[in-house]
Amino acid sequence: MKPIQPPPGVIGPVKNRPRRRPDLSLPLPHRDVSLAVPLPLPPTSGGGSTTSEPKSYSDLVRGNRIGSGAGGTVYRVVHRPTSRVYALKIINGNHDDTVRGQICREIKILRDVNHPNVVKCHEMFDQNGEIQVLLELMDQGSLEGAHISNEQQLSDLSRQILNGLAYLHGRHIVHRDIKPSNLLINSDNNVKIADFGVSRVLAQTLSPCKSSVGTIAYMSPERINTDLNQGMYDGCAGDIWSFGVSVLEFFLGRFPFNVNRLGDWASLMCAICMSKPPQAPATASPEFRHFVSCCLQREPGRRQTAVQLLQHPFVRRGAIQSQNKSPQNLHQLLPPPH
Repeated sequence: MKPIQPPPGVIGPVKNRPRRRPDLSLPLPHRDVSLAVPLPLPPTSGGGSTTSEPKSYSDLVRGNRIGSGAGGTVYRVVHRPTSRVYALKIINGNHDDTVRGQICREIKILRDVNHPNVVKCHEMFDQNGEIQVLLELMDQGSLEGAHISNEQQLSDLSRQILNGLAYLHGRHIVHRDIKPSNLLINSDNNVKIADFGVSRVLAQTLSPCKSSVGTIAYMSPERINTDLNQGMYDGCAGDIWSFGVSVLEFFLGRFPFNVNRLGDWASLMCAICMSKPPQAPATASPEFRHFVSCCLQREPGRRQTAVQLLQHPFVRRGAIQSQNKSPQNLHQLLPPPH
């Protein structure tokens, strides 16, 4: 007869046997208290460093004006409770409710953008119909007028801009206005992309003449002439064209087309849409010449993406060289302030 089994969940009688073999034992490792590392605290509900605390407009103390353009005027401001310094951009014009709503939606999206090569947007204020945006301060200004003939320095600059573009394009954000004046630098030698999102909305609401002055110079051919590329416009490929024109301008120390950058609309359109894309001079390295050609292809589909350009030998070579020796500060190459 089989012995009666105890019902499930009830432990049966235990036979009197040794619980372990005394000859088998494992010594516990010695714990050095001096090397103990505390566990990190759990993340806060605010998401950590990727978000910033809301700031009140009344806590901002406006200082001197640090820049101005077609889109607006920028002031240096101090946040009184924290003594931190920011840039406050006041967008030009009194916009109707539709345009103001568009800009507000753009800025809400941009507040979530967080990348070391993109200028941080902290807050937006609507002061009696006047839109003001609180931004990260780049204390060395823009790269407009910079002449960077050293390819190692230009490679490092290109890598930083491409990192920012790859991040934005990966989030389906198109800049549409890449140019030297929208590439800012700080005293830590960090280059960041600025003035995106809001400029896209303003370009849709201003007349073509007003919105194109000074900006059409860096537009891709298919954006200027909608008959090109079967009327299709790829914003990411357009950003790459503008980036290529800007990088070549840095190397040459002048606008790369044979026309005045601030010239009339018709002359710029003919130079960009009807002439061959500009090339780097023969004095440049083969890597840089090929790098520029990968950006300035007339057909948008033949231009490389930001992710692909980050793997280009010109960019990778500069990254390796910069690890072996400290490069000259890029902000030292900027033109003196006017």
